[in-house]
Parts: sequence; structure tokens; C-alpha cells
Amino acid sequence: MVDKVEKIWMDGKFVNWDEANVHILTHTLHYGVGAFEGIRSYLRPDGTSVVFRLEEHIQRLMDSLKIVMLKPPFDRDTICRACIDSLRLNRLPEGYIRPLAYVGDGAMGLYAPNNPVRIAVIVWKWGAYLGEEALNKGIRAKVSSFSRHHVNSSMVKGKIVGHYVNSILSKREAKIAGYDEGIMLDTTGYVSEGSGENIFIVKNGTIKTPPFSSAILGGLTRDSVIRMARDLGYRVKPQQFTRDEMWLADEVFMTGTAAEITPVVEIDNRTIGAGVPGPITKAVQKRFFDVVRGQCRDYESWMTPYTVE
Repeated sequence: MVDKVEKIWMDGKFVNWDEANVHILTHTLHYGVGAFEGIRSYLRPDGTSVVFRLEEHIQRLMDSLKIVMLKPPFDRDTICRACIDSLRLNRLPEGYIRPLAYVGDGAMGLYAPNNPVRIAVIVWKWGAYLGEEALNKGIRAKVSSFSRHHVNSSMVKGKIVGHYVNSILSKREAKIAGYDEGIMLDTTGYVSEGSGENIFIVKNGTIKTPPFSSAILGGLTRDSVIRMARDLGYRVKPQQFTRDEMWLADEVFMTGTAAEITPVVEIDNRTIGAGVPGPITKAVQKRFFDVVRGQCRDYESWMTPYTVE
């Protein structure tokens, strides 16, 4: 359940939460052409607040709109400011930020070139996506019967609204079967990603993750983890791997804005490693939280500070 805040930014102005509505003929509601982002802000122990990789997230939003040939009515800097202003106005020293670009009402049918492109920014309080216990003890996952989109059917580098039907089917299948998360293979049978996370495996001290050129969404947490892990001295190889290679891994973990760094301790009823979060997973997870919480200042260029009065 999303905790209601006071205001939502819509098309350049703030409106009351209960008045942030769209028409039933909103094109994106029917056809799924739109784009969104998920961004986190963190309250640090010293009382300061930062947004993690804000500019990169909004650039990806712009890239997603380019992919689906929608012209945004606001530039990147304006949307970045809207994110910060939304946190300030709603007095959230930390929280989740959801910029959403969608096609408004007007013409119906697949081709509606003159419908307005609208932008909204919503913020709310949100803790650990899969729960605090998942961060500490790990989760159980299953390989989904639903494949990740093919790279030439749904443009996979865009964070596109309609793409997530695929993810929702994977997630629902996993939860109904008693697991915490689904893992999708690509259409050639290699491991791709979770329903809302990128995936990493560890074997004999080497970290592997599907390459950016594959069917994955290029996660910004994924990108951050690759850099931090290498800076910690680990070998990271963007490389395809199979489901049985994943089963035989010493460690598995997932990354994402919502999931942060979540260990995976069981997949398809096969215990991963010792069945507990492994040492490399824990080291990467610790570095990530040290970075966003301010205990490690090596990556401050990733942070956008703001204040709440």
C-alpha cells in the first residue's frame, strides 16, 4: 500500500494527491506506450538527504521516450527539479520517486500522433522492496515459464510501461508457486533478469552478470554494482550464463532501485552455495549501503543532495 502524500507534480504544477487523475481515454492506459523510472532518495545518519543517480535516471527516461518516438514536453533539468521539489514539498527526507511519461487522451487507435505527452512525478515512503528479511537472509526464486522480451520485438533498453506485463506475469507465477521472485530467461535460453531486477552470480570469486548487449534493461544499480565490485578488487565479467550454471553458483544476488542488493539463496528448489548470503554478496551489499548512507564518499558524484524543512 502506497502511503498518501500531499502533492503530485503533473505537467509543471503541483496538484493535490486525490486530484491527480487522468481521463479514462488516456492512450497509455489502453495501449501501454509510455515510460517511467524508479529512483530512491536516502536519509543519511548525519541528517542529510541525497537522491541516488537522479540525472542518469532521468536521462534514461528521455532515452526511453526516444525509443518509442514520444517528444517530452519538459527537458531533463526540469524533471530533475520536479523530483527534488516533490520530495521537499511532501517533506520526505527519503523515499521512492516515480517519474511517469504517458500519452494523454484525444484520438484513439494505435496511431495517435497529436495526443499530448504528459509527465508526472510521484513520491512516497517505501522501505525494502522484498522486505528487510530478504536483504538480510536472502530470497527464494524460480525460473519463470515466461521469457524476457526478444531484443527485436520489444525494445529492451527502454523502461516502457507496456513491457511490464511480461514482468508481472513472471512475478505472479513465482508468488503463486510460493517463491519470492521470478527469473526470466531470454528467448535463446540464457538467464536474463528478474521481474524487476538485474541478476549476478558468483563462482570461484568471479562475478558474472548478463551483458548490456543482451535482453536486459540496463539497470543503474547494476552499473553501480559493477563499478563498486571492481573497485573492491573483484573480477566482474558481463557474460551470458545458463540456468544450470546459475544453480551451481556459489552466490547469486539481484540488483535494482527497488530491490537494492538482494541475495538469492535458493532457485528452483536448489540451494545456492551454503544457503545463506555469501561473502562477496555481503561485501557488495555493504559497500552499496555505505555509499548511499554516506559512510563511503568515493561516489559522491552519483548523489544529488536536498533538504527538507
